[in-house]
Amino acid sequence: MTPTRLRRSPHTASSPILPELAGGGAPGRNASGASLEAAAARRASPVSLPDGRAGMAAQWALQRTVATVAPAGRHTASVIFLHGSGDTGQGVRDWIKQVLNQDLCFQHIKIIYPTAPARPYTPMRGSWSNVWFDRYKISPDCPEHTETIDSMCQTLTGLIDDEVKNGIRKNRILLGGFSMGGGMALHLAYRYHPDVAGVFVLSGFLNKNSAVYQVLKKDGKEFPELFQCHGTADELVLYSWGEETNKILKSLGVTTTFVTLPNLYHELNRSELEKLQAWILKKLPEET
Repeated sequence: MTPTRLRRSPHTASSPILPELAGGGAPGRNASGASLEAAAARRASPVSLPDGRAGMAAQWALQRTVATVAPAGRHTASVIFLHGSGDTGQGVRDWIKQVLNQDLCFQHIKIIYPTAPARPYTPMRGSWSNVWFDRYKISPDCPEHTETIDSMCQTLTGLIDDEVKNGIRKNRILLGGFSMGGGMALHLAYRYHPDVAGVFVLSGFLNKNSAVYQVLKKDGKEFPELFQCHGTADELVLYSWGEETNKILKSLGVTTTFVTLPNLYHELNRSELEKLQAWILKKLPEET
């Protein structure tokens, strides 16, 4: 009998789920076929904000919900790791700990796991969820929701500014994330902070006419290196979407590494995280 493999839905908080509880279908689905993200969002409480206060409230929410892993020694570099839709910063940190049997940790690098503020999410029929931006649908074949992407880029800039104020140079900061968090990192780095050390994307993608591509076409200068991983069995964010994103970015002058993970669903695994860990150390070596 084949042993059951523990899989974690990208759309729940931090608890792993077993494949049979997901109905044996795509990750993120329960036995009835309903989205687990939608179920989680229904438990969230909507928040009404007066006009003009949404941006300030988003920044406040980020500051209150940031999980961090401090470096073991002197802090000389930082990584900002953005979770997938419906998750939290603490949730993705716990997931990584489950996979690695320890935190993603370094002698000199601080890992920062912010949580996206809750907002209505169109793919879930407007239910509230912790998402970095809204989408018209989960597909590369539609326009981006640029208003919410740009607003969140401004909010996340506050985290980068905080690191700089604490003495960490921009070229000693990496941005990245899982799924939607990876897409968010691409916008944040290539459109707003091209002087960071690099970007990583795990099981993420960009829409075909992404604003990121438009910026790269215009600027024609050196951009941060990209490290990208994607599972061939991903049924939520298809492998072909991630592969196409990488090919386009490479054609526009981005130095890229694309790691194919055979038979991996929309999830993290040890091999992927160990490769990411090695890449982080290559981009952010200890300073002598």
